[in-house]
Amino acid sequence: MSEHTPSQSSPDLDRLRARLDEVDALLIRTIAERQAIVAEIGKVKHAAGGQLRDFRRERQVLDKVRRAASEAGLAEDLAEEVMRRLIGSSLTTQEQDRVRWSGTGQGRRALVIGGSGKMGGWMARFLADQGFAVEVADPKRPSDPHLPWHADWRESALDQDLIVISAPLGASAKLLEQLTERRPQGLIFDVGSLKTPLAGALRGAAAAGLRICSVHPMFGPDTVLLSGRHVIFVDLGNPAAVAQARELFSATSADLVDMDLDEHDQLIAYVLGLSHAVNIAFFAALTDSGAAAPRLAQLSSTTFDRQLAVASQVANENPRLYFEIQKLNAHGCQALEGLERAVAELIRAVRAGDEVAFVSMMERGRGYLSARPPSRGAP
Repeated sequence: MSEHTPSQSSPDLDRLRARLDEVDALLIRTIAERQAIVAEIGKVKHAAGGQLRDFRRERQVLDKVRRAASEAGLAEDLAEEVMRRLIGSSLTTQEQDRVRWSGTGQGRRALVIGGSGKMGGWMARFLADQGFAVEVADPKRPSDPHLPWHADWRESALDQDLIVISAPLGASAKLLEQLTERRPQGLIFDVGSLKTPLAGALRGAAAAGLRICSVHPMFGPDTVLLSGRHVIFVDLGNPAAVAQARELFSATSADLVDMDLDEHDQLIAYVLGLSHAVNIAFFAALTDSGAAAPRLAQLSSTTFDRQLAVASQVANENPRLYFEIQKLNAHGCQALEGLERAVAELIRAVRAGDEVAFVSMMERGRGYLSARPPSRGAP
């Protein structure tokens, strides 16, 4: 029963609850004070041209928190979890402030084609925060009633400084071809998660002299803090266009990655295609487990819970988009066939009781994973 549940009462209990309410109020005031100090630190760092995120400092703060928790008789993991949440909230606020202070879009206009969709809406908000006068072109009216809206992008004069294409992959290729015919003068880029279906249209637009590149934000539309996230930039023969697109993200702590058009989908076949496939196979196996399914819902383990959390996120995504990511990638089958071979190898080892083969699989994986650089998102 929660300490706040008012199902019992006594003078001692009422007194303790009153003290607890005072401590809770003090906690909130202290958190608010901490966040205000962090906001001032953000202003100072910005004025000095310093980096938004200092991983060494974060590690020092977390180590101090764990030591203080231990001395106070508090669980160290609980204290660290609370502090990580506060650090994350602080970084989000500082990053949003930096984007606004950058003023990259001041006096400039942007058109987001597909701006009523999830990722298009993210791009519209992101550009508006930088001072762009944002217009949305989408058959569906945007959720923000203040944004200028075109039900059909062709109604626009296309005289904006920036045009972002955030549409389904098939539609994006057609849009690129139609834009090439209109020859707008501003910067153009798509945000497609695959480039294979767009390659011909992208190269055609570049050959026609459009100021164009291709961008892939490696995160979903619910992302707030970009620290530790990646944004890929594909040069189509116009380095100035890439530089201008990169500038939009320069005020964030996102990792900006340059990539060749042909290389992009080869790598994405593993980064997105393989990871999606593993999780789809995982929850499909659970769903098809028959009589075990309801009992599995009552069980838990650390590994199972973590995998279940990721699989649940995948299951709640747009299945048609995820099918596109698998089907339209010219290199997609390479990753899926690798998964097929790995599962077959695992099944053979278990069925044959071949411990050596099983251990070899795990040791090869351990060697590969240990050689990977640590994620910047994990201090």
